[in-house]
Amino acid sequence: MAGSVLVRQARLPGRPAAEDVLVLDGRIAEPEATAPADIAVVDAEGLLLLPGFVDAHCHVDKTLWSGPWVPHAAGPRLVDRIANERARRTELGLPSATHAAALLAHMATLGTTRVRTHTDVDPATGLAGIEAVAKAAAAVAGLVDVEQVAFPQDGVIRRPGTLELLEEALAAGATTLGGIDPAGVDQDPVRQLDALFDLAARHGAGIDMHLHDTGTLGAWEMDLVAERTVGHGLQGKVTLSHADALGTVPDSERHRLLDVLAEAGINVVTAAVYNVPVPSVVELRDRGVTLACGSDGIRDLWGPYGNGDMLERAMHVAYRNGVRRDEDIALALDAATYGAARVLGLSSYGLEPGSVADLVLVPARTVAEAVVARPPRAVVVKNGDVIARDGRLV
Repeated sequence: MAGSVLVRQARLPGRPAAEDVLVLDGRIAEPEATAPADIAVVDAEGLLLLPGFVDAHCHVDKTLWSGPWVPHAAGPRLVDRIANERARRTELGLPSATHAAALLAHMATLGTTRVRTHTDVDPATGLAGIEAVAKAAAAVAGLVDVEQVAFPQDGVIRRPGTLELLEEALAAGATTLGGIDPAGVDQDPVRQLDALFDLAARHGAGIDMHLHDTGTLGAWEMDLVAERTVGHGLQGKVTLSHADALGTVPDSERHRLLDVLAEAGINVVTAAVYNVPVPSVVELRDRGVTLACGSDGIRDLWGPYGNGDMLERAMHVAYRNGVRRDEDIALALDAATYGAARVLGLSSYGLEPGSVADLVLVPARTVAEAVVARPPRAVVVKNGDVIARDGRLV
């Protein structure tokens, strides 16, 4: 059920003075609308009002959140982390609906109201991850909306049966197809991409591909993705997560790639993790490429870090970009709000009348201050209902 609430004297980004925001039946009302006499009231008292945060890239099926501390034991390479997880996930009870639900509820207290999570699908686990995350999503219904990407982390071509499982995952509730390093993991980029794009086109699904391959190899793969995006009419529905090649090619080649991505309507997602290259928020804006951000792994067998806080993630994006001006820092939060909403294809998102009332109140005066200070979330509203205050569910 959608709720109604009157948020009194909130500070909206870019507005000169605090104002009231009325929510009726889960949506922001027009300014001339009248509040019912018995409506719930939140006194913002000048706190900054932001749209609910959107985590455009995480892996809640892998998380150990709410469980005991597990020391990290994998080697330094991508293949080492994949192998370590494969070896230990059964021992640790993964995928776990309990851990995933605990993490999602925690994310909701931090103002995240939408999540796109990449769920492992492979012959060893089948659809167990899809089922566990669906159970977790049901447990947090009304707090955070969850979209699943069917993610073939161990490859598609090199693991017979995976492509069929991906199709089953789409039938079981996943809405987007994942992929991973068509060259680096599958060592057969043309076959992987042809298979995934054919499957996506037949099912009307989007594609969100992990692309860690760097340099000229990663750049070539981006060109292949762009060709297939246009060829299958999937403009606006294809995303490259990480897109490490953008930070490992010469400037002229990066600019060419960004223009290719913009023309094909391909989005980019960064998590600003470890020493991985982070795309320029200013450059992508200027060249018309939508940028989103997400948490990536959160306390799992890939690494012990992460806490699901999208304000903190935006800070990492801004800091790694080396930006200092308020308007540029604000672009990092845009990646966790409006940019991420575009990647997920969310309609009626934001702070304008008619928008779904997913809202966050924070003690800050500007967007830049919110990103830099990462203040506590005073109030979180989901679909017009107050769901959290001061970091706790209500």
